Amino acid sequence: MDQMGSSVGGAISIDFEDPADPIVERVDFDFSASGHALCIVDTSSCHADLTGDYADIPREMGAVAAHFGKQVLRDVSEADFRAELPALQRECGDRAVLRAMHFYAEDRRAVQEAEALKRGDFSGFLALVNQSGLSSELLLQNIWSPGAPGEQAVSVALALGKELLDGAGAIRVHGGGFAGTIQALIPNEALAGFKSGMEAVFGQGKCHVLRIRPQGGCVVLASSRCKIPFK
Repeated sequence: MDQMGSSVGGAISIDFEDPADPIVERVDFDFSASGHALCIVDTSSCHADLTGDYADIPREMGAVAAHFGKQVLRDVSEADFRAELPALQRECGDRAVLRAMHFYAEDRRAVQEAEALKRGDFSGFLALVNQSGLSSELLLQNIWSPGAPGEQAVSVALALGKELLDGAGAIRVHGGGFAGTIQALIPNEALAGFKSGMEAVFGQGKCHVLRIRPQGGCVVLASSRCKIPFK
């Protein structure tokens, strides 16, 4: 989905009900006017040997769906899921139940985030991003691998980032989780302190300040009349 966002440009909303033909909607919002910067922090943690952790997420959610004779949770109403919680705990395990709870809440949040940006409610959008990040930590549980409890660089980055932000902006795990990167939306006036604080722990150049450009994929052509060199 990172590639999809880059190809369209700006913010987008994607509905994957039909994976072969997803519905992609561009959400018009000028991030440059938000007063915030987007940072990606590389925690230098490795994704190697995490295939099982990634595979467990759809496997466990699929087990919950299978309890209702379905393949995916989207085809199971949340009311039916809630009514069967005790049976699901026994049959699928507590982590599968928690991950399913994340699924239902996150589907609602994705819609709410897009709606918040459409109406220009950036503070509401930030609140939803923070809620999503907390749900990833507590319910989806994709912050560190249970197979390597001594390696929790993403958790350290999130804890440090929250201290540096002190309630401002938003912060959450980025990508599939378990290792790798976090993302943060930081008030411009707090950017320098956040960047130096993160790089004091994770190393120089590990906090990348990005720009969300409105343009998607495009071809840049060099002209003989252009005096700017292209590399």
